[in-house]
Amino acid sequence: MSLNAPRISEAGDSALLLEWDEVIDPRVNARAIAMAAAIRDASLPGVRDVVSTFRSVAIFFDPLKGDLDTFRNAVMRLTNVSLEVAHGKTVEVPVSYGGDAGQDLASVADWAGLSADDVARLHAEAEYRVFMLGFLPGFAYLGAVDTRIAAPRRETPRSRVPAGSVGIAGRQTGVYPRESAGGWQIIGRSALEVFDPGRVPAAIFAPGDTVRFMPVSSSQWPAKRAPLASVQSVDTRSRSIAVIRPGLFTTIQDQGRWGHQSSGVSVSGALDQVSHRVANLLVGNAAGAATLEVTLAGPELRIEEETRIAITGADLAPTVDGAATLVGTAVTCRSGSVLRFGERRSGARAYVAFDGGIDTTPVFGSRATHIGSALGGLDGRPLAAGDRLPLGIRPRHGVSRVKGPDPSARVAGGARLRVLPGPQEDFFPEPALALLERTRFIVTPQSNRMGYRLSGVALPRIPNREMISDAAFAGGVQVPPSGEPILLMSDRQTTGGYPQIAIVITADLPLAGQLAPGDWVEFVRCSRAEAIAALRDQEAMLGALP
Repeated sequence: MSLNAPRISEAGDSALLLEWDEVIDPRVNARAIAMAAAIRDASLPGVRDVVSTFRSVAIFFDPLKGDLDTFRNAVMRLTNVSLEVAHGKTVEVPVSYGGDAGQDLASVADWAGLSADDVARLHAEAEYRVFMLGFLPGFAYLGAVDTRIAAPRRETPRSRVPAGSVGIAGRQTGVYPRESAGGWQIIGRSALEVFDPGRVPAAIFAPGDTVRFMPVSSSQWPAKRAPLASVQSVDTRSRSIAVIRPGLFTTIQDQGRWGHQSSGVSVSGALDQVSHRVANLLVGNAAGAATLEVTLAGPELRIEEETRIAITGADLAPTVDGAATLVGTAVTCRSGSVLRFGERRSGARAYVAFDGGIDTTPVFGSRATHIGSALGGLDGRPLAAGDRLPLGIRPRHGVSRVKGPDPSARVAGGARLRVLPGPQEDFFPEPALALLERTRFIVTPQSNRMGYRLSGVALPRIPNREMISDAAFAGGVQVPPSGEPILLMSDRQTTGGYPQIAIVITADLPLAGQLAPGDWVEFVRCSRAEAIAALRDQEAMLGALP
C-alpha cells in the first residue's frame, strides 16, 4: 500500500481531489489528515476549504484566484516530504444503552445472536477512531465496530432520530449531533453536546481523535441546558422589515460559509449567486450582504422605514403598494410600503436586497440559512409570519437599474448545463457519460436546496462496486444505486456515499439555481478552458455594471 503518492483528479473547475487506496484504514486516514493540515498551513492562494475524508483530501478553491498547476505542484512537493501525523485527543462519550434511548438494541442483539447486554458491552469496550466528519455538522464517522455487532443499516430510514442518538451502520458507529432523519441502528443515547456553534471549536470531535463510549444510566445524564433564546433580536431604533406572509419558502442567504466543511458544516448560500450579487449592487451593498431568496411564491413584506430595495432573478410579478416593480430595478419604498409577489413568469428564485443588507447574527462568518443544520438566518429556518428582519447601515450609493446577466431569462422551461467529468468517473461504464449527455432529464418535486432529483433514464454503474463516503461538490451529478441522478446544490451535505459522474461548471450554477420542479435539464460536456473562460466572461460582465 502506497501512503505517499495520491491520485490527483479534478472535481469540476473549482476543486481537486487527492485519493489514496480505496480502503478504510487508519494509516491511510492518518496520511489524508496530515496532508490536509499541511495544505492548510501552506496558505495557497485562492483556497476556500480543505477537507479530509476516510481516504482522500478535497481542496476547494476560487478558480479565478487559484492556479491548478500551483495546487498540483504543492501537493507533489508535500508527498515527497515526511508529513507529521498528529495524534488526536481522546474523547469520552457517556451513553445510556437500550430502552427508549436505544430502540434498536434488541434487534441488533437478535441479528448478532447475542444478548442486549453483550452488544452494549462490546460496543463500549472498543476504542474508535474519528475518520472524518460529515452528514451533519459535528457528525463523526467512527470505526471500527466489532464484527460481531456490525449490523447493517435499517431497511427503511427513520424520519426522526433524536439528538444524541448513538448508532451502528456496519462497522461504523456515530453520535447524531441533532435531530434528523437517519437509517443507522440506534442502540443508545448520549447527553453530550457534540456540536455547538457557540463553542470554539464547535465540534467536539476532529479527524484523528480517539473515542470511548462510557455506559451510564439515563439518571446520570447532566441536567439539560435551558433552550437558548432566539439569537435574533431587532433594535426598535433601527430599520427593519416586517413579514406579513412568508411565501412558499423564503430564506436569508449570502455568499455562503466557506472554511468549515471539515466539521460537516455545509457551505449553503444563494443558489443563484449572480442574481444575489446584482441585487446588492443595485442598492449599493457589498456583494456579500445578505438578501432574501424567494422561491416560486413570494412573501408579503412591510417596509417599516424608507428603504431602497431591488429584486433580481426570477420574475414573480413583484409589486410595491400595488404598483408593478420591474426586476433588475432599484426602488425607494416609503415607510409603511408593502411588497407583494404574484404569478411566476420566469425562473424559480428571486433575490430581494435592502440597502444596508439583512443584519442578522453571522454564524461561522455567514448569515446564510441552512435548514438541515438549523444554522444562520433566523435561527436556521425559513421566514415565518410575524418575523422582523433587521437592516444594516445604509450605503451611500446604489444604481437605478442594471442590464446584466439574468440567469432566469435563460430558463424557458429548462436549461442546458455545461459539465466536466466527475472525480468518480471510473465507477461508471464507458457509455454512461455519453448517456448523461444525450438524455433530457426532468427536475422532480423531490428536489430542494440540497439537490435536484432528476428523472429521465437510469445511468448504469459498474456492478458490485461500492464507494467509500467521500467529499461532495456543488454541481456534482451524483448517481445512487437506482441510477436516477441527483444534482447537488448549495445546501448539499459535505460528504456523500454516491459517485459523482460529472460536475456542473461554476459559471452555470446560477442557471441551475433558477430551475423548478417540472423543468427539463440537459448536460453538455465542455473543457476546463471553456469553463474558466465562461466564468471570466461572467465576472467581466458583473464588473462592467455601473
